[in-house]
Amino acid sequence: MIKEIINWQALNAQAKQDVLSRPAIAQSALLSHQVANILNKVKADGDKALFELTEQFDGIKLPTLTVPENTIKNAKKALSSERLAAIETAYSQIKRFHQAQVAEDITVETTPGVRCSLKTEAIESVGLYIPAGSAPLPSTVLMLGVPSQLAGCKRTVLVCPPDTQGNIANEIIVAAQLCEIDEIYTVGGAQACAALAFGTETIKPVNKIFGPGNKYVTEAKKQLAQQVAGFAIDMPAGPSEVLVIADNNANAAFVAADLLSQAEHGPDSQVILLSNSHALLTKVQAELTIQLALLSRREIAEEALKLSRLILCKDLSQAVTISNEYGPEHLIIQTDNAQALLANLRNAGSIFVGAYTPESAGDYASGTNHVLPTYGYSKVISSLSLADFSRRFTVQEITPEGLIALAPCIKELTDAEGLDAHKRAVTIRLDTLNMEKK
Repeated sequence: MIKEIINWQALNAQAKQDVLSRPAIAQSALLSHQVANILNKVKADGDKALFELTEQFDGIKLPTLTVPENTIKNAKKALSSERLAAIETAYSQIKRFHQAQVAEDITVETTPGVRCSLKTEAIESVGLYIPAGSAPLPSTVLMLGVPSQLAGCKRTVLVCPPDTQGNIANEIIVAAQLCEIDEIYTVGGAQACAALAFGTETIKPVNKIFGPGNKYVTEAKKQLAQQVAGFAIDMPAGPSEVLVIADNNANAAFVAADLLSQAEHGPDSQVILLSNSHALLTKVQAELTIQLALLSRREIAEEALKLSRLILCKDLSQAVTISNEYGPEHLIIQTDNAQALLANLRNAGSIFVGAYTPESAGDYASGTNHVLPTYGYSKVISSLSLADFSRRFTVQEITPEGLIALAPCIKELTDAEGLDAHKRAVTIRLDTLNMEKK
């Protein structure tokens, strides 16, 4: 439980830095060595390694890595009408928002005879890692599958750890069907990431992998991005986090619920509340105790709260400054005139404005993507979007007249840099044009 209310004004520079420090990401020589061994085993032994590692880590001996066709066909029938409707609604919401992100090619004539274009093309093959853990995550399937579908990726491969019976949840399969994903494999952990990067007899390699995971998955993605040429990952990952800015008129029960909704993700999650009202901080403190007792994941949330902060600020302007310094994954604004603060907030993965905009909405069905930069990376990395499933490249076409116009500029700069071959590539063309004129 968060026992202390921290007065920001009373802290020196080092103490302020310490208060905003994050839980250390679990990285150690042992973890790195363990993951490296898994990756090497999959690279060397392919499918055989996947079966052996699944039995070792998940406790299940799989007959096949591929989800049977009849299982896929029957998945929708196995869901209640309410569950199916919820998945379909979330799919529609997410698709509507991401559809608006479709990029158009642009062409500019920078000078007469010189045409430059920027084109967008889908990444050819992508892998989606869907954690299983204590519950299936169809929302993550949609957050990754919808932009892949809209971008037009030729291959979208989904991997997910099996349950104790060796199955993948029907919710996962149905969400994948909506996103037109037809490659689904029952494998998880670092070994699944290795399969997507190196390829095996059953799972062909992909160009880029997306999706959250535990410390082994995170470490595997990091190592593979450095090992495999042309293989990319979505973004660096760290523990989940939320920061709330609230004033005296905020609903303390709402604020506490938002903090706990993030704390229940994992024991290393971090939640922070910034307020200019000591009374509000005290009320939230009491609400956390009340609401924590009602949670099924109480022990996890309670552990996360030990790493979390209630901070008293001089005013809301100071709260904005602190938030920008921290750069949270999720930022919730529960103040009067919440929109007024938005103009000065810079660093956040996703921002939730107003008392009736819980972070849970973004996690599931508002339409925005819930795959977000953590650990302060929101200062330099964007939330996942359609653009992450595409690559952009330029095209230029120059007429003889255009080259003649650009030649003096190019020749002067190649002389400045001492690159004779670059200059020659221009002058040899100019010589040819001059010969043709004679």
